[in-house]
Amino acid sequence: MDFNIEHVSNEELKKTLQSKIDQKTKPIGALGTLEELAMQIGMIQNTDQPKLINPSIVVFAGDHGIAKSMQVNPYPQEVTTQMVYNFLNNGAAINVFCQQNNIDLKIVDAGVNHDFEGVTGLIDAKIDYGTNDYRHEAAMSPKQCNLAIQRGADIINTIYDQDCNVVGFGEMGISNTSSASLLMSYYTKIPIRECVGSGTGLEPKAITLKKEILSKVFDRYTPSTSIDALANYGGFEIAMIVGAILRAAELKMTIVIDGFIVTAAFLAAFDIHPEVIDYCVFAHTSGEQGHQKMLEFVNKKPLLNLGMRLGEGTGVAVAYPIITSAVAFLNTMASFESAGVSNK
Repeated sequence: MDFNIEHVSNEELKKTLQSKIDQKTKPIGALGTLEELAMQIGMIQNTDQPKLINPSIVVFAGDHGIAKSMQVNPYPQEVTTQMVYNFLNNGAAINVFCQQNNIDLKIVDAGVNHDFEGVTGLIDAKIDYGTNDYRHEAAMSPKQCNLAIQRGADIINTIYDQDCNVVGFGEMGISNTSSASLLMSYYTKIPIRECVGSGTGLEPKAITLKKEILSKVFDRYTPSTSIDALANYGGFEIAMIVGAILRAAELKMTIVIDGFIVTAAFLAAFDIHPEVIDYCVFAHTSGEQGHQKMLEFVNKKPLLNLGMRLGEGTGVAVAYPIITSAVAFLNTMASFESAGVSNK
């Protein structure tokens, strides 16, 4: 599907926002990154009085064919299903942090190898019962990939219609760090061995095997387009996040990007529409070794570096109060003039 995404650009508003930020009762630049965030969100919303309305995090879950071999993942594929139930039962870290920060949480079955028929609270967007094993064939067909992108966009439409203007993404899928590594290498041109990390906790010897396996996968076939790469190496959950990012940018929402896997999806969206970067805030640097290189590739500084590598959108949820602080100071902090404070 086609997306109409515009770069954020309004020079008059930019001057107005900068003046408003500089006139707050503080030295110029004293709030550091908060000032940059306030500027970005004001520009996204095209106003000098931005508001964050009904924040949402969407966790997309999907299984990967390669996980069945247990060669690149220390946990069995069934953990994806088990964690989806954990999300729905409010037992995971993302549930805790969303409740703490009043963030609406939505869980999506993008392609889990399990039948969730009749399960309450789960958004059914299933493409298939997991992807193919990309050691032998493409993870998904181009048709499936495009359908996943469309369904991700459709989910954003629903959230936007519920008066939400700020959204973050999380994921769940055993072995999806392997997909993210392959996508990272394709989009950044960094050698695949430098993109592979421990995932959910592989030991050094297992990481070496993972690098060897993914190197062979990467050498098996050279994709010709962004969609081709996503179809060959991606997961249904990753492709849906791509569609969700693209649609959220088209709707001029503020987008909060989580860790390694979500940033891999961002790289795909960025390759398709570079304009998406204007709408994205990068929540944190993941403990997964390739993530910092991804952020350097797009020249973006994350809000936090806590050594987190859980996924689920937890980095988004933990960073969200910082984003609200940026908007709060812009809208409610006194100016030198209103406070009667001397401004040299």
